[in-house]
Formats: sequence, C-alpha cells, structure tokens
Amino acid sequence: VQLQASGGGLVQAGGSLRLSCAASGLTSSNYAMHWFRLVPGKEREFVAGISRDGRIEDYADSVKGRFTISRDNAKNMAYLQMNTLKPEDTGVYHCAAARQLLPSRHPTRCNYWGQGTLVTVSS
Repeated sequence: VQLQASGGGLVQAGGSLRLSCAASGLTSSNYAMHWFRLVPGKEREFVAGISRDGRIEDYADSVKGRFTISRDNAKNMAYLQMNTLKPEDTGVYHCAAARQLLPSRHPTRCNYWGQGTLVTVSS
C-alpha cells in the first residue's frame, strides 16, 4: 500500500495550492481519507477528512471556509484545495487512510500514511 502526496510548494500569503494524494495497493472507496500536517515543535494536527463515499467532510476550525477536501474513488485519488493561505498553514502535509466509513480527527485511527509534501507560506 502506498499513499503518494504531491502539490506542495512555496506560496505567498493569500495564495492557493492544491494537494493530491494518489493511493495504490488499496481500494480507496473502502477508506475514509484525511489530511494531517506536521509543524516543527508541534504535534501532528488534523486538517481535513472525508468519508468513504465523499458525502461527509470534516475540517479543523483553523482551515474551515478556506480548505476543501475532495476525492475521486474511480481514480483512487484524494485532494486538498487550500485557498487564502496563511503563514501558520506552513508544514508538511500528509494524507492518511482509515478503513472506516467516517473521517476521524485522531491519527491513530488511520491505517496508512503518505510521506508528506511541504507547504511553505510566506508573509
């Protein structure tokens, strides 16, 4: 099983990025998909999650209204559209899969993790 995250980069505050997560070795429609981020000196932080069927989304308060998670089960892909980026959004973003219907904010519920993609937002 492999989750490959991509799309990170350097962007100015107020800009946008779209992250992609390509899943292989599993049927993504059996998994709720998530994005977490790691910032040096802080614990891993939940960013967004989406149910297996894509009907239910959950967001951290800090990104609600700015970020949108989506998925394409036919392509085994998940996405995170990030708009109005802020310097505090800087971090390494990981996608993760949990074999359950609904997304969870707890990283321990995730069975598989991608390697992460770096997002840097300059002020």
